[in-house]
Amino acid sequence: MADMDVFVGRLNPDLCIVTAVADGERAGCLVGFASQCSIRPVRFVVWLSKVNRTYQVARCADFLAVHLLAPQQYGLAALFGGETGDRVDKFARIRWTQEHGGAVVLKDAAAWFVGRIEQRIDGGDHVGFVLDPVQSGGREKSGGRQLLRLADALTIDPGHPID
Repeated sequence: MADMDVFVGRLNPDLCIVTAVADGERAGCLVGFASQCSIRPVRFVVWLSKVNRTYQVARCADFLAVHLLAPQQYGLAALFGGETGDRVDKFARIRWTQEHGGAVVLKDAAAWFVGRIEQRIDGGDHVGFVLDPVQSGGREKSGGRQLLRLADALTIDPGHPID
């Protein structure tokens, strides 16, 4: 297998928070593996770690919500990236609402969409959830740097171990 450290170490993806609801449980986590994956039809994929509680809830969900954060929303990123829903009710600390299909949407996100789960793809230690966007919203863009990126969040210790 090729050593990918040189390549991967240069990436600085936008981060997002993914939320899931199923069987009366809410979950959410900070995600660095996410991208539009089709133009026609529009599709977006988010990759969730199999050790993450959000993955456990998302396995039974019909919809996921994906949220983009502004750089000044480090605290929100730290809550969803540095805490685990196994020990903390993250949603008790934030403003949120229910949207299409019961999806939990973070009211303070810079932008968000709710997507119907069309497919799940096993990628090894992560599973890709291919989403068909059904609803979206957010605030108007402002000047300056637009989104929170991986380099902005390197000091957040994961709520769940990576290995």
